[in-house]
Amino acid sequence: MSENIEKLKQGYAKERPADLFRAFSENYRWENVPFLPYKEEGTAPFKAISRQVLFQNPELRCELRYFEVAPGGYSTLERHQHTHGVMILRGAADVLLGNQVRPVKTHDLVNIPPMTWHQFRTKGNEPMGFLCMVNVDRDRPQLPTEEDLLLLRSSDPAVAAFLSVY
Repeated sequence: MSENIEKLKQGYAKERPADLFRAFSENYRWENVPFLPYKEEGTAPFKAISRQVLFQNPELRCELRYFEVAPGGYSTLERHQHTHGVMILRGAADVLLGNQVRPVKTHDLVNIPPMTWHQFRTKGNEPMGFLCMVNVDRDRPQLPTEEDLLLLRSSDPAVAAFLSVY
């Protein structure tokens, strides 16, 4: 038993205090967590969205991120091999998930399966913030082709209306 306690102490000794606890400050920011752009400008279409990586630990094999979309903003329409687990922390949005458009609000959960087209678009005058958990090792997103957009639009009138900006 004391051997296990010693192993625990050694494991904690490797961690810096800032890695063990990051206090919530205000406006959905956390101490010692960089405020980052969502993606590099020009790599994919998106508008008014930021990213914070809250946890990135190889031992967890996942990464927990907080994204915030300003009013009128949206994430990239994309798909990939990895799964996303999303929890809406504040605000409201419409989410395209495959061939469905659904409204989401605070505390709703969204499971994004592999190779499923998805995009979040804010609703109203408030920002929409969400936690997103993904694998640390993951593939790069795929953007839709014109043919993909045509297939999505033909799947449902609500999807066609959601995609009217493309």
